[in-house]
Amino acid sequence: MIRYQLRCGHGHGFEGWFRDGAAFEEQARRALVICPECGDASVEKALMAPAIARRAEAAPVAETQPQSPGPGPEAMLTLLRRLRRTVEAQCENVGERFADEAMRRHTLQEQGETLPERGIYGTMTMTQRERLEDEGVEYATLPWVRSADA
Repeated sequence: MIRYQLRCGHGHGFEGWFRDGAAFEEQARRALVICPECGDASVEKALMAPAIARRAEAAPVAETQPQSPGPGPEAMLTLLRRLRRTVEAQCENVGERFADEAMRRHTLQEQGETLPERGIYGTMTMTQRERLEDEGVEYATLPWVRSADA
């Protein structure tokens, strides 16, 4: 693992851990590395001081940096807006038919049939949630900002 000091287009500094340099480059290219402060995906590596051992037998010194409290409310809203736009662009809104469509796709998958590549999203009642859980249908509940906020 490698730790990079990163900086977003708005000047916020933060750190990120990656498997290697290529992993950072790929994630940054796909806009998967985002600033926890403002949600900006324009992120670059910042200048870093190299770690140099003084003697071969010297043990590395553990860093004691305080943990960041995480992104603030405005940054979280920015991330939720981005999540909503991504889901709306890449998935089909099936509305109140979500539970029925999820069950249909689950059944097709169990029968070995190929599923449509486009995912679905929508709404369901608590009773429908329980039914999907009883049947072993996987789904995720996402925090959803209002359209006016997105």
